[in-house]
Amino acid sequence: MALSFQEADGCATIWLFVSAIQNKFVLVNNGSDDAMDDEVILDHHYPNPFSLPTPSLGNLPEIEQVVRNCNNSNNGRDGLAKFILSEDYIKQLIPLVDMAEDMEDLASLHKLCNIMKIFILLNDNSIMELVVRDDLILGSVGALEYDPDFPSHKANHRQWLGKAGRYKEVVRIDDDDIRRKIHTVHRLQYLKDVVLARILDDPTFSVLNSLIFFQQVDILTYIQSNPLFLKELFGIFDAQETNQERKKEAVLFIQQCCAIAKNLQPPGRQTLYSSFLDHGLLSVITFALRHSDTGVRVGATDVLVSMIDHDPSMIRQTIFRQMSEKQTPLTDSLIDLLLVEVDLGVRAQIADTIKVLLDSGIHPEGPKMGGNDFNNPSRRVIVDPQHIEFVKDFYDGSAKKLFQPLIDLKDRGDMNFSIHQVSLFTYLIEILSFFVRQHTHNSKYFVLSENLGDRIAQLLSSPEKYLKLTALKFFRNLIGVQDEFYNQQMMSGRVFETILNLVTETMPRDNLLNSACLEFFDFIRVQQFKSIISHLVESHRAEMKKITYVEMFQNFITRYDDSAGFDSTMEASFLETAGSETPKRSGIGPRRWEAGIKDIDASEEEYFNTSDDEDDIVNKSARSVNGASPLSKPLVDYPSDEENENMEADIAPSSSEGKKLRAGSSKEVEAESALPSPPERLSEKRRREEDEEDELNKLSQSKRRNSSSSNAGNLLRRKKSFSPQSGTVSASKSNKISISLSTAIKTGGEGGGGESGR
Repeated sequence: MALSFQEADGCATIWLFVSAIQNKFVLVNNGSDDAMDDEVILDHHYPNPFSLPTPSLGNLPEIEQVVRNCNNSNNGRDGLAKFILSEDYIKQLIPLVDMAEDMEDLASLHKLCNIMKIFILLNDNSIMELVVRDDLILGSVGALEYDPDFPSHKANHRQWLGKAGRYKEVVRIDDDDIRRKIHTVHRLQYLKDVVLARILDDPTFSVLNSLIFFQQVDILTYIQSNPLFLKELFGIFDAQETNQERKKEAVLFIQQCCAIAKNLQPPGRQTLYSSFLDHGLLSVITFALRHSDTGVRVGATDVLVSMIDHDPSMIRQTIFRQMSEKQTPLTDSLIDLLLVEVDLGVRAQIADTIKVLLDSGIHPEGPKMGGNDFNNPSRRVIVDPQHIEFVKDFYDGSAKKLFQPLIDLKDRGDMNFSIHQVSLFTYLIEILSFFVRQHTHNSKYFVLSENLGDRIAQLLSSPEKYLKLTALKFFRNLIGVQDEFYNQQMMSGRVFETILNLVTETMPRDNLLNSACLEFFDFIRVQQFKSIISHLVESHRAEMKKITYVEMFQNFITRYDDSAGFDSTMEASFLETAGSETPKRSGIGPRRWEAGIKDIDASEEEYFNTSDDEDDIVNKSARSVNGASPLSKPLVDYPSDEENENMEADIAPSSSEGKKLRAGSSKEVEAESALPSPPERLSEKRRREEDEEDELNKLSQSKRRNSSSSNAGNLLRRKKSFSPQSGTVSASKSNKISISLSTAIKTGGEGGGGESGR
């Protein structure tokens, strides 16, 4: 009711209804009969939403007015829909179309068109099915041919739908209900796409789509569940069948089935495609791709693309089976068609199909339950060995045939091509760019062996700007891979020189080609490809100085000059030969980086190379004292060798004993205590942190432990002087190590007690 007030007609209708009810109450109070209710309402010109007058050419204006008024409210629409279905009102209106045409009554035809539009736009499923019924469809669309919005034009819907030749049965369908549904779907689609396309609103569009969908589900269910039908359908492509026209119609029928299957749920599509493949769909596609009729080739590619969009692995498995049976794989048929196809739409679909079929097939493996794989950024990937073998076979045979047009450019000087040649080169370059990203190893060898980089570089001199952009996009993808192999190939093929020339040629014009070239060099700047920048400055400094309207090229030169050509930090080339000089690396000792191990720090290496001679220790300690080197904290406070004889006294030393011990220490011990500490390792750090907890014992034994720590440091250095080459240690050192360790164990066991003893 509230929605009725948004228009003036709805407001007037509601007001008339209210006025009629008020007058009725007045008449009832005056003693009038209750049976006068309907007459009172009609006398006040309120239309009854539940009844319409019998149709005739004379009362069409009245019918149109009543229908319009009922269409303004929800109750009126519901009542009107029920009345139309109960009285079969559309069937009563259809004869008026022929009568008005015979009388050339254009006004009546326009009113019939408006009435039929309102009936259809009521969005009632039953009315929609009634309109497309066999005995009503021609009359319904006949009324819709005379649109009052276009009074001087007449449509020909009846001529289109009335042609019986448009319905072709490739295989006889015995089920009459399925045949009726096929006709219903066709008529509903025609209503949606042609007749009502201009006035169709969202609710009506949804109603039509739902009707079409449910009818199509029933049709496909019948087809895929009828093995006799499928056997007869695919039997048309046997060698015994000589009717080429019937084969063509069979391909188009399969295309329509696959197009309908796009609207189904994935399980329904999977069932249909599997049934088709089991009956030999790929052989049908191979036949259709080689057909002379463009429509048949389009149908085959459409079927193939539909199945690949649903599940590419399903097609790959079928191709693997073809290869195992020594049959010509589907990819070869696609390549042959791509090279000779003149239809640009078919060529685009074939190029996409080849890329999808040769996708790497690598997908990450899901995380294992109970593990830490969720936090692992580099999860393992599952590689299909069968697909790897398929890709290898492709590069061994089919790849050269696919890219033969590019290989043939080797001895060609003229870069003027036809439209079809330009289109073919464009798709081939896009496919090759995809292969470079997906098949790292195989594509790298193939590009090098066939020298495809130089062939595509030739296309940069073509007069077709779109072809230049496509070739430039290929090289942009190559540097985007960030592989030094491709960088060296581009430098040896003088690709950068050609692109610099493009910048110079297009410099006065700020067009797409110029912007693409600038983005190419800007990517080099952002990613800091030092080898490429050095090549540009060393080989093309003069050309780069001429480009002054952007600062990028001057920055290349300045940066190269300021860093002395990146000599100190330039990384090794990917294409080093066996006899080339290995890049020098700073550091002391063997080059461990070649095995992937980090170099030892210089100070750490010097510590491990320290001599154990007493004179060297004294000299080094003197230098450390003069250089104000801080005293290192001992890692573990082991007692000295001199304390082995007085273990019981050392457990609780007095202050006098501490003084004697300090007075008796030699200069050598003092010098050793001043030595710089070696680099602290993780295990040693943990032991140091545990000993720091016993501060009370350390305070009482601090003086004695200074001497002990110097001996412990001397012991540690002597342990590290073990030679890996000889695999032995001197007898004196070995004896001293064993004595010191036994002394430390004995001291800790007897005098520690609690945490200190442990």
